[in-house]
Amino acid sequence: MGKPSRERRLEDTEARAYAKMLRTSPRKLNEVAAMIRNKPADRALADLQFSNRRISDDVRKVLQAAIANAENNHELDVDRLYVAEAYVGKSVVMRRFRARARGRVGRIEKPWSNLTVIVREREGTA
Repeated sequence: MGKPSRERRLEDTEARAYAKMLRTSPRKLNEVAAMIRNKPADRALADLQFSNRRISDDVRKVLQAAIANAENNHELDVDRLYVAEAYVGKSVVMRRFRARARGRVGRIEKPWSNLTVIVREREGTA
């Protein structure tokens, strides 16, 4: 019997990868995601490889996973892939406290983020 399969949310020329609980703020992660939007996949990987941002290694892994999903699961041409969408969402916020003067407390927030990367195959020749 089993569970009925649901329809695919993406188009036939798209593949997606998703990373949860990345230890950086959504604002900082969005700057790195904006750096790779609408770029060819190989160019985006090179930009992330030589980026000075700490989180760029994790973004690169997610992009590589999206490319691998496109190649292995959806039989898309790797040479014609580009980053169609790269968007960031908020996750949990760890809250810590630091002692301040006169018995008060200062709240320290440590935000976490989610990242979704969608690669799409270009129509025609590259």
